[in-house]
Amino acid sequence: MAGNERANDPADAEQLAQRYRSLVDYSPDGIVVHERGTVVYANPAILRLLVADTPDDVIGRSVMDFVEPDSVAPMLERIRRLTIAGTASVPTEMTLRRCDGGRVDVETVSVLTAWHDHLAYQVVVHDLTAQRAAEAAQQRAEQFFATVVSQLEEGVVVIDKDGRIESANPAARRIFGYDADDLVGTHIYDIPLRLLDANAQPMPTSWYPVIRTLATGETVTRFVFGLDRPDGQRRWLSANSRLLNPDDPGSAAVSSFNDITEYRASRRQLEYQATHDPLTGLANRALVLSRLSAALGTTENLSVSSVLFIDLDGFKAINDSLGHAIGDTVLQIVAQRLQRGLRAEDIVGRIGGDEFLVLLSGRTRGDDLEALITRLRQAMAEPIIARGHRIQVDASIGVTHLHTDDGRTPEAVLHDADLAMYRAKPPSHPSGPLSRRSDSTHAS
Repeated sequence: MAGNERANDPADAEQLAQRYRSLVDYSPDGIVVHERGTVVYANPAILRLLVADTPDDVIGRSVMDFVEPDSVAPMLERIRRLTIAGTASVPTEMTLRRCDGGRVDVETVSVLTAWHDHLAYQVVVHDLTAQRAAEAAQQRAEQFFATVVSQLEEGVVVIDKDGRIESANPAARRIFGYDADDLVGTHIYDIPLRLLDANAQPMPTSWYPVIRTLATGETVTRFVFGLDRPDGQRRWLSANSRLLNPDDPGSAAVSSFNDITEYRASRRQLEYQATHDPLTGLANRALVLSRLSAALGTTENLSVSSVLFIDLDGFKAINDSLGHAIGDTVLQIVAQRLQRGLRAEDIVGRIGGDEFLVLLSGRTRGDDLEALITRLRQAMAEPIIARGHRIQVDASIGVTHLHTDDGRTPEAVLHDADLAMYRAKPPSHPSGPLSRRSDSTHAS
């Protein structure tokens, strides 16, 4: 009873009303009350929002004066549905007209409430200017970055947590050989691209860099892989992948990649040129000595058993009498015959002029070695027809054998084979100086 008397105490009611007015007056959101379409109250925030100099610029005027025409009908429909005091409309965006003629986007909630013994509509108005500015700034940023990404020569693909492609820039579609509609929404496993590891072998799906990133959160950089496109082209890519938001377990991943097909081909071409003789295509001196050094470095299961030093007899006379062009043709044909006469695992190289070096793979029995040398000499002795000239080429072949824990350097092995070759030359050809004799050499 005492509680009811306190609630009905006029002093308490006035105090409550005063607190309510203070709350409304200092609210950061605009608050306006309209009764029968006429504004009867406007707090300071709504006056600022409407750019009103005084309350009289707003109070007493029709609420329609401040509503953009396109927003009037939806507003009337919302407040028509408010039939019970205390009920509120759903938050709705609309556009207001300000006193200076400008426009402002707001979000409003209308409440049917008692106002001086009458029902009126109290409207809470939230200014969307800052939100709209932020949205516009974000949209501009997204458009800017989308434009930048679309112009990149680097392919960029965003893949969601489940492995489906969310977006792919034009470079990615160009590299993959797909249109946008064929990529977006497709699971990465469903794209008919065969991925290859750096050795051109099929790559397990668990190795895909973006799959690793999605599974572990790991950032992968400079991952080289190949892909076979539907049009039959093989491209080589260098890829990076990372989570878009490392702090979010459900984050999508972004994969970027450069097409390095031409670079890879040119690098391999440069490597080939650095290790092969440009005239014959055989291994050059540096590559042969490198392979020989590797063989000498093994302590068991020698990969090279014997070294053959081959020199063409009388080749200088061919160059002097017929010219270097014909001499080059002779060297090319001799190189081809040597390659055909050896096994695939054997190595043959041109170490200079008319001199060739052969590294025989694995163990070779004496009889087999003699038979091989005979075949090589017979093959090279077959007449060569070059520009109408019939040319007879003979060769001298020296041999030195390698053994386990061979302490010689590659140059020493080469020297011993060279000495053996000079011993093998026929008497009509001058012999080179024999600086030392090696038990590991013999002539053929």
